[in-house]
Amino acid sequence: MFFKKPIVRFLAKRNNNYVIDWSKKSILNQKKIFKKHMSVLPKTKFGKSIGATKNMNIKNFREASPINTYEDIRGFVEKIADGEINVLWPGKVLYFAKTSGTTSGVKYIPLNRGMLKHQINASKEALLLYAYKTQKYDSINGKMMFLQGSPVLTKHKNIYTGRLSGIVAHHIPSFLKSNRLPSIKTNSIECWEEKLFEIINETIGSDLRLIGGIPPWIIMYFQKILERSKKNKVLDVFPNLSLYVHGGVNFNPFKNTLKKMLPGIDFLEYYPASEGFIGYQDNIEKDELLLLTNHGVFYEFIDSSEFLVGNYNRLSLEDVELNKDYVLILNTCSGLWSYNIGDTIRFVSLNPYRIIVTGRIKHFISAFGEHVIGKEVELALKNSLSKYGGEIAGFTVCPKTNPKKGLPYHDWFIEFLEKPYNFSLFCKHLDDGLRRQNIYYNDLIKDFILKPLVVNCVKVGSFNKYMASIGKLGGQNKCPSLSNDRKIGDYLNNYLE
Repeated sequence: MFFKKPIVRFLAKRNNNYVIDWSKKSILNQKKIFKKHMSVLPKTKFGKSIGATKNMNIKNFREASPINTYEDIRGFVEKIADGEINVLWPGKVLYFAKTSGTTSGVKYIPLNRGMLKHQINASKEALLLYAYKTQKYDSINGKMMFLQGSPVLTKHKNIYTGRLSGIVAHHIPSFLKSNRLPSIKTNSIECWEEKLFEIINETIGSDLRLIGGIPPWIIMYFQKILERSKKNKVLDVFPNLSLYVHGGVNFNPFKNTLKKMLPGIDFLEYYPASEGFIGYQDNIEKDELLLLTNHGVFYEFIDSSEFLVGNYNRLSLEDVELNKDYVLILNTCSGLWSYNIGDTIRFVSLNPYRIIVTGRIKHFISAFGEHVIGKEVELALKNSLSKYGGEIAGFTVCPKTNPKKGLPYHDWFIEFLEKPYNFSLFCKHLDDGLRRQNIYYNDLIKDFILKPLVVNCVKVGSFNKYMASIGKLGGQNKCPSLSNDRKIGDYLNNYLE
């Protein structure tokens, strides 16, 4: 179903005014959300366990509710799964959004009606805002295709469970479903390779206007569809494709590849998480995200440098500073309290509040005390690719602590679709870029404790093979860019070029 352009224009203008209004009231929004959260917390089993009171202030709350990880709330989640109500939030949980953690295995994130509404509304806001600001309405008024999790739901005890994107697929308004690809039947196929084959069957002749998904899977989709169609360019297959929506992984390492694949296409970034929709790009000319301050989440922030040494001093939104990395702590209307989702962000604007995602506090290398984080390796890689060319489909970094000969080093594995024109200078530039950002890493190189990083080129498709080997090929799954062990690296050693 396609809407008349005047209707879409009207909705987009109204949405723009709404976003401008709430984004100017971010501090007030956060205070209102905190007050509402505190009014319901004492009614929950979690609230009772920490002695919560209705008039609890922020200082009392932080003293009563220390930082939680999934392991800390697992017992409460299992009570929900057993059918208990009023556990983490008043009432019953509709779904568990199933996700995977680096330390907790499978995680079941509670998703109630209020949070589900915020998730859907945030996505709608971002698309209408894009249309209004660019005056490009055709991309959101035509065929859309999202490479996402399966809509097939299972049960964890008494609660329906699935990937967030699969759950949301059940709540798309019926009048929009005719515009969406792939079909429910195809999207429900479990095997990723078979699913991708059928997605191509459904999409290859369609008038696709918008595509969404994490970069590695989108790149794979386009490679396969070019093979099938015998075309040289994606836009020869989809001449009206005009918008790519992405999120979930750092986009910078894949930017050159996708810009070459999709010349002239607009890119729009989301920051969705199973725990809450945190931000979206409100200006496609700038690589920053508007922090969503009235979408059911009360935020707290911990200076990441302090967090790494065990100082968990929590700040509210009005206390943050520009250009400082913070660990993001969530308190949500689905009942996550003082919850560390593991992401680090940096504020680039305080009026309104805009952020960039700088990495994962859990994903770092510190085998030698260097504390190298995702933001640093991703920026070094982005700059080196920009200088020496090259396109990649995936990368990861791990430590090589006990080489057979010589000093230990950081071991890089990169799947190039096109190699840099001067590989040795690319590697040196990459190491220099990391040294400039991280004084600890620089000192270890300078003092001959580490030698410069080593880049291993792996065969095309190697990262897909690794993800398949752990049962996580496709959907919203992504390979960590950093790890403090060699599990991924040892696997990829079998696929060196």
